Amino acid sequence: MRNLRLLRNGGCRPAATPGTPRCFCLGAESGTVLVGSQHGLLELGSARDAVTREVDLTVEGFMPEDGSGCIVGIEDLPEQECACVATAAGDILLCNLSTKQVECVGSVDSGLSTMSWSPDQELVLLVTGQQTLIMMTRDFEPITEKQIHQEEFGEGKLVALGWGKKETQFHGSEGKQAAHRKQTEVSLASAWDDGRPRVTWRGDGQFVAVSAVCPETGARKVRVWNRELVLQSTSEPVSGLEQALSWKPSGNLIASTQEKPNRHDVVFLEKNGLLHGEFTLPFQKGQVKVNELLWNADSTILAIWLEDLKVDSSNPNSYVQLWTTGNYHWYLKQSLHFGNLEENRLVSLLWDRENLYRLHVLCQGWHYLFYDWHWTIDHGIGENSQHVANVAVIDGDKVLVTAFQHAVVPPPMCTYELQLQQAVNQVAFHTDPRHSGDMAVLDADNKISVYRCGQSTMSDPTVRFGAVGGNGFKAAVETPYLDKTYRVDVSSVSNEVMNPLGLRFLTWLPDDSFLVVGQGKHAAQSVLHHLSAVPHETEAEEQRLSLRLSVPVDGEVISLCCSPATRTVALQLADRQILKYFWEASTPILEPWRTSSGSSVQFPCPCMQTCITRISGEEVILGLTDRCRFIVNDTEVASNITSFATYNEFLLVTTNSHTCQCFCLKNISLKALQAGLSSAAAPNNKTLRKVERGSRIITVVPQDTKVVLQMPRGNLETVHHRALVLAQIQTWLDRLMFREAFQSMRKLRINLNLLYDHNPKVFLENAENFIRQIDSVNYINLFFTELKEEDFTKTMYPSLNGSSKAQPHQHPDQKKVNIICDVMRVAMENIDPQKYCLSILTAHIKKSPPELEIALQKVHDLRENITPDIKAVSAEEALKYLLFLVDVNELYDCSLGTYDFDLVVMVAEKSQKDPKEYLPFLNTLRKMETNYQRYTIDRHLKRYTKALGHLSKCGPEHFSEFLNLVKDQNQYCEALKLYPPSTQEYKDISDAYGEYLVQKQLYEEAALIFARAGIFAKALDAFQDSGSWQQALCMATRLGYTKDKLSSLARSMAGKLVEQRKHTEAAILLEQYTEIHKYGRLDILETNFRPAILEAQKSQLIFLDSQKAVFLRHKSRLQVVRELKEKACESLQDYEMPNCPELDLFSETSSVVTASDMNSKYSHSNSRISARSSKNRRKAERKRYSLKEGSPFEDIALLEVLGESIRAVETVKGDIRILLKQLVLFGYNEQAGALQQVLEEILQLMETSIPEIWTPDLQQSSVNPVLGPNSTANSIMAAYQQKRMMTPIVQDPELLIPPKLNKNLQWKLHLLQ
Repeated sequence: MRNLRLLRNGGCRPAATPGTPRCFCLGAESGTVLVGSQHGLLELGSARDAVTREVDLTVEGFMPEDGSGCIVGIEDLPEQECACVATAAGDILLCNLSTKQVECVGSVDSGLSTMSWSPDQELVLLVTGQQTLIMMTRDFEPITEKQIHQEEFGEGKLVALGWGKKETQFHGSEGKQAAHRKQTEVSLASAWDDGRPRVTWRGDGQFVAVSAVCPETGARKVRVWNRELVLQSTSEPVSGLEQALSWKPSGNLIASTQEKPNRHDVVFLEKNGLLHGEFTLPFQKGQVKVNELLWNADSTILAIWLEDLKVDSSNPNSYVQLWTTGNYHWYLKQSLHFGNLEENRLVSLLWDRENLYRLHVLCQGWHYLFYDWHWTIDHGIGENSQHVANVAVIDGDKVLVTAFQHAVVPPPMCTYELQLQQAVNQVAFHTDPRHSGDMAVLDADNKISVYRCGQSTMSDPTVRFGAVGGNGFKAAVETPYLDKTYRVDVSSVSNEVMNPLGLRFLTWLPDDSFLVVGQGKHAAQSVLHHLSAVPHETEAEEQRLSLRLSVPVDGEVISLCCSPATRTVALQLADRQILKYFWEASTPILEPWRTSSGSSVQFPCPCMQTCITRISGEEVILGLTDRCRFIVNDTEVASNITSFATYNEFLLVTTNSHTCQCFCLKNISLKALQAGLSSAAAPNNKTLRKVERGSRIITVVPQDTKVVLQMPRGNLETVHHRALVLAQIQTWLDRLMFREAFQSMRKLRINLNLLYDHNPKVFLENAENFIRQIDSVNYINLFFTELKEEDFTKTMYPSLNGSSKAQPHQHPDQKKVNIICDVMRVAMENIDPQKYCLSILTAHIKKSPPELEIALQKVHDLRENITPDIKAVSAEEALKYLLFLVDVNELYDCSLGTYDFDLVVMVAEKSQKDPKEYLPFLNTLRKMETNYQRYTIDRHLKRYTKALGHLSKCGPEHFSEFLNLVKDQNQYCEALKLYPPSTQEYKDISDAYGEYLVQKQLYEEAALIFARAGIFAKALDAFQDSGSWQQALCMATRLGYTKDKLSSLARSMAGKLVEQRKHTEAAILLEQYTEIHKYGRLDILETNFRPAILEAQKSQLIFLDSQKAVFLRHKSRLQVVRELKEKACESLQDYEMPNCPELDLFSETSSVVTASDMNSKYSHSNSRISARSSKNRRKAERKRYSLKEGSPFEDIALLEVLGESIRAVETVKGDIRILLKQLVLFGYNEQAGALQQVLEEILQLMETSIPEIWTPDLQQSSVNPVLGPNSTANSIMAAYQQKRMMTPIVQDPELLIPPKLNKNLQWKLHLLQ
């Protein structure tokens, strides 16, 4: 889909030169050509009118003075510092242009018709007047001589095995007589054929093809020879084969031309002589003759030199056409019309060997021209959704337009085509974004045809549909119509020598005026013509564009681009300088392009493609060279870019490593762009995706996220780049266009959680709007089923995190999925509960835990009320849908748990269960008493807590069953809640629980349970086993022990304590057991002790809550402080001087931080502190790190405070354990549980936060600091590069070490879990 655009043209015309030129070749020096005439040899330089050197061959007698001589071949031999010339008389001459010496190295008596050197200049092939070929070395030593016309086919002849005979083949409707028909005779060579043999070498120089007229048949034949002049193959008989011959440098085809009965074709022969493909020239049969065919060096362009045949009196017109191929179609890309003046007739043309796209042309009147071409893609630029992504392809006198907004039509097909009167040379789209479908077409006749979209109601006969259209087919694409045709006349002198394509870089400015670049008065000068249409009184077919003004440019313009967004026009000169054209000024002027810093911009090397865009708000110019170097302003950012395109704030590039990358230029620095484009960038990066080998970007379709790529063969592929898709979805969601966003996400497999995560608040507020826009039960169900708890802007699509408006959830205590399900369900119930019945069920099921019972109840209600509503979903359907979402066994169990047998039967019928299994079970249940029935169901479903509740209501006769269930399932705590503490049942359960805890060796907890239930004897034993002698003596008192019994108990316990090496406690026990009566004061327990422990529980809760709040506040502030420091550190890095190493800069700043910031605050008071007591000094030391926001060591102060918080909570663990035991003993289980849970939560929070607060880097720098006695310049540098410099230089390194948590202390009570 690329067009050839003229980059620049030039040439020269020597003043008075004798004779007429006959042939030419390229000089060894760049920009020079050697021209041969009837008199001798000239060297033309690139400067105008410059004949640099010449050799007159008539002096030496090698050419006749009357001008009848002819040079048949020239070749410049740089190694021998001379040019080789072959004359028609048969002489081979070496001419030294510097010394003007001429040496004859050989002569052929019969004369020469052609001399052709191999591409490597190792061999030369001569064709003599006797139709023989002579192959010689570069030193003119003959290798061999052969006749051109050979009888045999050559070495490549295929072996016939006999079964492909004509007689044995099937001939279809022609019948058997077709086998005996004689082969039709090959027609003679054309009347205009000059009869000279033509020679062409393969690109690697291994083979040479020779086309000559066969003396027997009078038709041309092509023979292929190798370097030793051994015949390889002869072409098959081709009727009407003509003289032009050129071997494609890549080696697979030989091009020639053939006149057929009804058309004129360019045909291709393979090396084996067989025909292989053709294309038709756009002329009538017998209208033109083809003089030469020429391939350029990379085999992409075929140049054809043609002349008119039927001319009565005037001279024939000359044309040069440039053809390229893509997707097996040949396009005529450029047509140069040289007119019919004698002096403009072409003598010869050549492609440059080094500059692949430079074409050299020599005219009869000594006019030498060269044209530099480059590939470009002509596409519309703008926002109007109707015509945003049109791409125009030139094909002869047609422009093929593909509207990618509507359909991706593969070339050579198109959406519609524009038919013009003349061959097209250039297409320009309007640069006004609102009219991006309008086109201006410049043709070979220097006319501009303007096509506009929209206003006309008439269909234009010159515009017709391509791949779309047909019978009864209504195209949705709006086609343009031909508005006006303007003639362009900018040349001041009318009799100037014809220079086709005098104008280039046609640009249609937003104010409907045109810019074109023309050739200046001197060789390296251009003129910028600003043209505008003059309003005509008469409605003439053709109008003129008047010249608004011409601005001379000091230098050759090699590219011109206009930005539709900023309306800036930029020109690139051959010296790589960039100029800005201020066309909107009252007097338009050209000025150098300057960056924000004021320096003028110059590309490092000339760029073929340029484009204007904004990076971080600054307008920049982008350029891409033909060697894949990508340049921004004057900086080369990458050297592996094959194509690029800009769209809004995005830049898309394809690379040599077959990837397509996308960057958002809104807030990116040049350094970041450079890093992103470097190969070191992460391979799983979201900006990068793999594409097929050799893909190039054709265009980006706005508002559709499509990126159209073309493969090397010519076929198209469309990709949706993830970065573009996400940006577009964000835009839609911000505008509340949920339908478009949803459809795009569903089609392109973007996770639907993004609909909510992008902006939770807005989504919840617009839930009804969302449902009305989507308006599809299936789509809403799809949305529900994809919901997950995670925030996808942080996990899967982190690139959106910066730009998304994701606030913290409004309900941090609730789960995301539950919030969405509830809000959506309420909205659907408001809109139409019947229509959205299945979605409402999905909302219940998707919650965690799933609300299966409510969902089942809704299905049951559907079954009950038989409504005639057509929209309503039947209960059957709803149940079927539920079974699709939930496992049938789970649903069956859930229905059983509702105790509604109708519901159970309904679900069971839908399942695979056997009625023989479930019906007897249900019948048994039906016969039971309600509470016992429910207990049986709950026990069956393993819902033991509910089962106990129902069983406890069944009366005392079932208590033994109750107790067994409690023991089996260890449901002691739940069971104790079901009976008041005064009852015998409570005592029995406590007894069983105590025994269970004793088995687990939790003696102290067992004793508390026994004591609480009044089973003092067992409590006494348990307290003794746990070593709690005070509690044991209390129990003894409660049991009414006598003094003797008490003293013996005390002695035995003291003995046990001595065994455990608790001598102090044993002594206290023996000392006090005499005053044992103090353990008997039961009245104090009620009056003083109970209120005191409740008060203690409250104060501990308040303390823990306050510690948690302070800890969270300081932790979040620390995160903010660290982010600010990191940004400051990065900005230091960004603004470093180019020649100064970062270390100098940083060592200064760090010394400033350490010295001034530390001392400035305290220096004024240091003298006073030192005079005071050491106590005050310690106080001042502690105040050194201030918590005030913005202070230099705020982060260290926060570390200190956070460490103190953790240590404070650590110290209260022991006290809380004692308090928990007392609370349980006095029956305050709930208060004890609450306290235990709060402490557990805060300890867990602190444990998970420690690695976030005291990061590994901090701990590392406390072990070996960055700036310390042992650090070296290298170690400081390394630390800086790893960004460890963010860790401050602290005088108390222990603050950088995290506090330890004691995990060995068992503070939790098992019975509260």
